[in-house]
Amino acid sequence: MKILHTADWHLGQTFYEYDRRAEHLHFLEWLKEQIKQHEIDVLLIAGDVFDNPNPSAESQRMYYTFLREITTGNPRLQIIIIAGNHDSAARLEAPNPLLEDMNITVRGVVRRDAEGNIDLQHLIVPIYTVGVEHLPPENIKKVAAYCLAVPYLRQGDYPPSESYSQGVRALYQLLFNSVKDTNLPIIAMGHLQATGSEISEDDRSERTVIGGLECVSPDAFDEAIAYTALGHLHRSQRVSHRDKVRYSGAPIPMSFAEKNNTSGVVLITLENGDTSIERLEFQPLTALLSIPRQAQPLEDVLQAISELPDGELTPQTPYLEIKILMTQPEPSYKYKVEEALKGKAVRLARIASVLPLRKASGIAATSYEELQTIRPLDMALDVFKRKYGGTEMPDTMKSLLETVIKEVGA
Repeated sequence: MKILHTADWHLGQTFYEYDRRAEHLHFLEWLKEQIKQHEIDVLLIAGDVFDNPNPSAESQRMYYTFLREITTGNPRLQIIIIAGNHDSAARLEAPNPLLEDMNITVRGVVRRDAEGNIDLQHLIVPIYTVGVEHLPPENIKKVAAYCLAVPYLRQGDYPPSESYSQGVRALYQLLFNSVKDTNLPIIAMGHLQATGSEISEDDRSERTVIGGLECVSPDAFDEAIAYTALGHLHRSQRVSHRDKVRYSGAPIPMSFAEKNNTSGVVLITLENGDTSIERLEFQPLTALLSIPRQAQPLEDVLQAISELPDGELTPQTPYLEIKILMTQPEPSYKYKVEEALKGKAVRLARIASVLPLRKASGIAATSYEELQTIRPLDMALDVFKRKYGGTEMPDTMKSLLETVIKEVGA
């Protein structure tokens, strides 16, 4: 059985006002080719299909067109999708009656019965063997493995526990123990931040999913699980040196902090009880470029710009970030940069003006653009920890703070 693991597409993302539709279409076309070339049996999409809970009509059209084309071209392909923290769980699940006829399973909501118990069987998705060419798959279905399809978990989605991480671990253990046929391989899916994983340098968008709640230990995934497909972190990686617990990474960089990340998907082969894993590399359509590497005075920045190649703008033209060290007032720096960039084969996305380090205090000033990336909840958690001698803010308070922040749109 061949399985392909991908995640964090973020369809509909606007990159500093630039539309990334062409980049996403380029990835989806490549993904369709990989599925066909490697004769994939199961496609796992581990959350954050869309960039926000209310995706545009164009983003949804891109998503559903891909699903229709990939299932039409590969009628025996099974697809399992879970919701991420950027997705609307209910919206993602809504088309299930139609998608199930296409051998697609979506799990976004953790259901409960009339007594309030978690519907574990809803999150355990059978994976079937491929069909025979002249017979429809539904006539010859045979379970070959099970998938623990756990979406992004919010407060209350897991069994009562002292902390978020313990609750998540308890849910995975319940699901693992609920699989009836223990002789078959078990695959796990999740959208979370695992202990021991690495985020992109200086990238606040990837930090803790809920904003301060504990990371989930990879011990939550039983050693007997054949493979764990994770989403949320955009850097492809193993977790805590466990080869079978992995993030596939995002197919295209979501920020300049991710410009050096490698892109691709993970190919998993299950055969005779063994798991083999291979990374399939993908080259994004558009590169991200930062000049200079470290903030420099305006004169040096203008010199670096002059060395950029000339050319027309195309969908392949790199996005450009410029970092200027402001050693003195320079009210016309944006104009000078924009003039210097005329005719250059780059698309200006961001100018970061940075003040030099204050040696007396040891505090570095932050640019306005960087200040915008700081989440209010992160600041509140930092203040709480410093005020109460390193004590972590209680989960209940974190949840209430997050609710208030969302209501005011901060």
